[in-house]
Amino acid sequence: MYLKSVEINSDGFPTHDLYPFNIRALNSTDRIEFSSPITFFVGRNGSGKSALLDAIARKSGLLPWGGIKAHRVHENPYETQLANFLALTENPRHSYGFHFRAEAFFNFAASLDDIILDDPDRDHYFGGKSLNVVSHGESFLTFFKSYTFQLDGLYLLDEPEAALSPHSQLEFVQILLDAVRAGRKQYIIATHSPIIMGCPGAKILTFDAAAIEQIDYRLTEHYSLYREFMSDPEKFFHLQVLHDNGFHG
Repeated sequence: MYLKSVEINSDGFPTHDLYPFNIRALNSTDRIEFSSPITFFVGRNGSGKSALLDAIARKSGLLPWGGIKAHRVHENPYETQLANFLALTENPRHSYGFHFRAEAFFNFAASLDDIILDDPDRDHYFGGKSLNVVSHGESFLTFFKSYTFQLDGLYLLDEPEAALSPHSQLEFVQILLDAVRAGRKQYIIATHSPIIMGCPGAKILTFDAAAIEQIDYRLTEHYSLYREFMSDPEKFFHLQVLHDNGFHG
């Protein structure tokens, strides 16, 4: 493992009233151990998955290939400070990696176009064409198939399923498995996708418990909810109300 563990010093938090220091899972967890080359952070919105992933990236000094959040006005002075209260146990041979943010991927695609203007051969590593001339989902998969995933290192991915169809999510999982088999790579991925978190051999950490803890795939809320929904979709919606208001599809 490139990243062996993360310690969270919640006793030192400057506040417990503002994000991200008001997140229950972060206040209740002292240490996380990484024992699998693929680890998933799962949980509901606001449970702390992306906050911790971002903090690990900042603490590791990883390049934000998907871009970073930018705000005109920072009303919360603590928003990016969680990294200051983490202690990482890292492999000294860790020399490469990046932080992928799905929500700002277009920043990377645009930057790559600028790079290719000066170095036309660079597009060979990304399918031979601009990532902006294919669909959003295709650009994601092209990026994941590129030389970036062929280099050994630590990869932090935040919701990579954002632009991927179910079929493409399956392809993404295969890309992960092939990459791990081909070299020394470690992936930590925040995801809501029950397809992606079903990756064989991966470790799943839930942020929905009192503290961050490992959970079996079939015990995750994502798996249970999707299974129940697929068995009887109509019970999740008030279809009679729609019909009473003149909606007939």
